Amino acid sequence: MSARLEAENLYKVFGRKPDQAVERLRQGEDAREELRADGTTAAVIDASFTVEPGEIFVVMGLSGSGKSTLLRMLNGLSEPTAGHVRFGGQDLTALSDRELREVRSKKISMVFQHFALFPHRSVRDNAAYGLEVQGVPRAERERRADEALALCGLAGWEKSWPDELSGGMQQRVGLARALATDADLLLMDESFSALDPLIRRDMQDQLLDLQKTLKKTIVFITHDLNEAMRLGDRIAVMRDGRIVQIGTAQDILIRPANDYVASFTKDVDRSRVLTAAAVMETDVRGDEADCDCETALPDTPFSELCAISARVPHAVAVVDGERRLVGVVPAQRLIGFLGDDEDVVPGVCDSPRDKGGKKVISRA
Repeated sequence: MSARLEAENLYKVFGRKPDQAVERLRQGEDAREELRADGTTAAVIDASFTVEPGEIFVVMGLSGSGKSTLLRMLNGLSEPTAGHVRFGGQDLTALSDRELREVRSKKISMVFQHFALFPHRSVRDNAAYGLEVQGVPRAERERRADEALALCGLAGWEKSWPDELSGGMQQRVGLARALATDADLLLMDESFSALDPLIRRDMQDQLLDLQKTLKKTIVFITHDLNEAMRLGDRIAVMRDGRIVQIGTAQDILIRPANDYVASFTKDVDRSRVLTAAAVMETDVRGDEADCDCETALPDTPFSELCAISARVPHAVAVVDGERRLVGVVPAQRLIGFLGDDEDVVPGVCDSPRDKGGKKVISRA
């Protein structure tokens, strides 16, 4: 069972007198630029979050936002200037170097952006490398490596060499190496960004499929908002070393914390992210939908919701598993989430309907 990861008030400052720099940062928002003028870089500023067991937590931001530095503090590759990292209740920032190496070898695995495979080792030996470091006997580590490779779709490639594999397959070996150790926490630093778009999407699918079974605690770093929206149970958006918002993909799209987040998300294809629960009006009364026509469930995807709206002559009723009414979605509300032009939702206003969003209920 995966464990909880906690980051508490993390700071990372490079340069002179880092402890004094932290105190200045705690006193004011403008201190980062003042410190930079003095040759001091505040890479991460007061970062706090919790990643629940089995959650994919995505940290995203532009280059220089501090996301990779934050990731390196989570496994002790970079020591925080201030703050704490706890995993499974253990304070990693209080461990000795030897104890930290032990944790990294058994409880935390990392998947890098550029594969980091040994060219002189076979696929099997690359996947087994973390187990070799742990001192696991050869027979067992090869068995576990083969199991991890099979999970990643590489059964039959165990004896191949890295240069015989495509980029996507090499990244699968990197993922298999992380899984073979059976670590509770996976840290993935821009792990798919070096791949071609189609291969990248395949790897995203692979990760989501694996997570359904393995339920690891995962921190995934990316600069790609669409990737973040697709993978993350929750997303942390970073800017200039600070986390400016944490929430689900739908939270960030519908309720951006500030203009920066809003501008970041303006070009996202919302129909791929939103569901009926995110866009419905909940100020309704009644127990059941008062018609025999189509209804939606709270998790009905936005695109399917638009199709239903085009087929019914009123606002779409959203019901739970027992057909209790939990909300309604007028056609104009669908259009409002995508833009002012009705043509952005083809067919959504093709049939007569109640433009005012009449509630569809059986009784008051």
